[in-house]
Amino acid sequence: MKTALKRADLLHPELSYAIIGCAFEVYNTIGSGHQEKNYQKALREEFKLKKLSFREQVHYPLNYKGEFIGKNFLDFLVDGKVVVEIKKGNIFSKRHIDQVLNYLKLTNMKLAILINFGSEGVAFKRIINL
Repeated sequence: MKTALKRADLLHPELSYAIIGCAFEVYNTIGSGHQEKNYQKALREEFKLKKLSFREQVHYPLNYKGEFIGKNFLDFLVDGKVVVEIKKGNIFSKRHIDQVLNYLKLTNMKLAILINFGSEGVAFKRIINL
């Protein structure tokens, strides 16, 4: 009998799997070449179909020494646990990774999934806030 390996060090593995599965379903259905906002709308609909609990365009204020200086918007916050940021492109840029790390620090969340919808398919990166 084969025993499945389960890594104890992965944060929210089942939820992550469901989120990534939704991204692949979106890409398999509509393909490449669309605007980022359209991927976001399609992903919203797929989250609904899969009955995932989520909030979209979640506003988080940016303060400096107690003063409001700006605002950030997370693409999605899924199940109150995972920040999901989507991009259009084939590479993970340092700028996008830094953006997601800042979101994690700002929200005090532990896990984000950065999803790229590119011409060659879907790519994703799990980003951890240590």
